[in-house]
Amino acid sequence: MLKLLGDRPLGARDAPVVEQVLATDPVAMCMVAARFEVHGITPRLLGGEMWSAADPVTSLCFSGANLIPLIGSPDDLDYFADRAIAAPRVCSSVVGRAELVMPMWEQLELAWGPAREVRATQPLLALPGPPAVRSDPGVRLVTMDDLDAYLPAAIDMFIGEVGVDPTAGDGGRSYRRRLASLVNAQRVFARFDDGRVVFKAEIGSLSRRVGQIQGVWVAPDRRGEGLGIAGTASVAEAVISHGRTPSLYVNSFNVAARAAYARVGFVDVGTFATILVD
Repeated sequence: MLKLLGDRPLGARDAPVVEQVLATDPVAMCMVAARFEVHGITPRLLGGEMWSAADPVTSLCFSGANLIPLIGSPDDLDYFADRAIAAPRVCSSVVGRAELVMPMWEQLELAWGPAREVRATQPLLALPGPPAVRSDPGVRLVTMDDLDAYLPAAIDMFIGEVGVDPTAGDGGRSYRRRLASLVNAQRVFARFDDGRVVFKAEIGSLSRRVGQIQGVWVAPDRRGEGLGIAGTASVAEAVISHGRTPSLYVNSFNVAARAAYARVGFVDVGTFATILVD
């Protein structure tokens, strides 16, 4: 393992090949492609490093706040795991196509210990055409003036989805800043009834080809009314209007959400897995 300590992330000369690889699987690689297209491959700007065991055409992994294996053989996955173990851990999750994440986690777990949660089966969905249902005309872009009203819904969703309070530690300042950046980028949507958020969603990652929807949430007392279906259709229409394919991934056990997305017209294009680590 010591030989890994001298390894360096991919650099500028590798950027054209990395760009080609990210284009081969635009839905699954959207999270990384979105950052790469804006910031390039320089780790300081990208917010992480791009790794390859040998040739980035066949072996590629992103290491940042999320550890995301993108492509590789079993030997490549072992290499990525060894490289992650060789340095202090910086990621809070391992996420990506399940066929890459799960065998990689088998190696990581030996050093990092048990995960806080393993979500081994998360259908990866994409919308191949316009929504199959009518969108909600009440869903609109959230503005900075709405942020205080939007925050409680976002926090509730985050706790329910991730299992931790995003306001812990710094009183929510970093989480608020992140939401504010999405609001300023016009990627946060909500329906407000009497000043209260009853539906919300965000476009978490936006590459040149795909918009990945995240944080879909309906107020508990308004569930079962179809707000999630119509609201998701509205956000999907916004993604399509910018020439992108709407995508998202969902926990396999969330039967209601899966049924809602199917009603909108989303279809399975693969399976993700997410490992939440402490």
